[in-house]
Amino acid sequence: MSAGKTSPKPISLALQGGGAHGAFEWGVVDRLLEDGRLEIKAITGASAGAMNAVAIAAGLAEGGPAGARAKLEAFWRTVADCAGVFGDLGLWTRAFNPDWLTTLTTAWRFAPPFGAGGLSPYAFNPFDLNPLRDVLEGQIDFARLRAEPPVALYVSATAVKSGRAHIFREGELTCEHVMASACLPYLFQAVEIDGEAYWDGGFLANPALWPMFYDPTPDDILIVNLNPFVRREVPRTPTEILDRLNEITFNASLSAELRAVAFVAKLIDHDMLKGDARKAYRRMLVHSIGADRWLRDLGWASKFQTDWPFLQRLRDRGRRAAGEWLAKGLDDVGVRSSADLRAEFL
Repeated sequence: MSAGKTSPKPISLALQGGGAHGAFEWGVVDRLLEDGRLEIKAITGASAGAMNAVAIAAGLAEGGPAGARAKLEAFWRTVADCAGVFGDLGLWTRAFNPDWLTTLTTAWRFAPPFGAGGLSPYAFNPFDLNPLRDVLEGQIDFARLRAEPPVALYVSATAVKSGRAHIFREGELTCEHVMASACLPYLFQAVEIDGEAYWDGGFLANPALWPMFYDPTPDDILIVNLNPFVRREVPRTPTEILDRLNEITFNASLSAELRAVAFVAKLIDHDMLKGDARKAYRRMLVHSIGADRWLRDLGWASKFQTDWPFLQRLRDRGRRAAGEWLAKGLDDVGVRSSADLRAEFL
């Protein structure tokens, strides 16, 4: 270490799911890696956040921070290239070309899971086509990731039959585990792994924070969320109502976990934990780069828009958001939470 240069601060990343809006997370992480004053030690992710997580980890394994930046760009570039084959509305919706998805009619907006005459993905997509699987398999060396994980990884999925969140770890990850984390049940068939069927992790853990409370991960967690917590106005149109329902639904699990973090911090601050109970809990320092300001103008449908110019715009927003946070919040890392959880959740 050269004179006057301090070591990077260790931090965990929590990456929320949100379809194509995951390119915003790409921009955030790209800027953090470029800055170099933070060292990513653990990543938890759901859905698109899980895809970013494995791309970051694979890139770190192959070439350190520069490798992670290159891998993220290559991943999202491939997503855009693949989407171009299937049409303008994006990779996820055009994977098997159902008319009820591509037209985005008013009727479908009222009932998105059951357009196409009420057909399920088992009927209109019997071969379970999903080009994302090819993107992941082409970009991520899962064998190397399992053998030489450069960071702790937590990929969440929803177990369909038990109704519980399930966390897959770096030592077991395959493409199928990440596909399970990103399986929207009204688009794709459930992903079966070891006898259990899984849907999108965002339903119950978007992303999961609790595994990092018990593992030897950094005390600091930087959350990158893709769904605005707050809206200034009450939605009135069908589209606005569905957009807001989607945001609330996919923020619910994260809100609950942040409330728990704030509660534990309050117990510690007021010396209300004694003996073994005090040893069982630790103070987590929470930081946030959120969608409330940066993605508020984008609705649910744009989460399926994967053309390259749009993804680049999202990346650029993420880079700007990370730059602002670095200027204001970096000094808090290792010292205090820069997010005021008590005011927001207690």
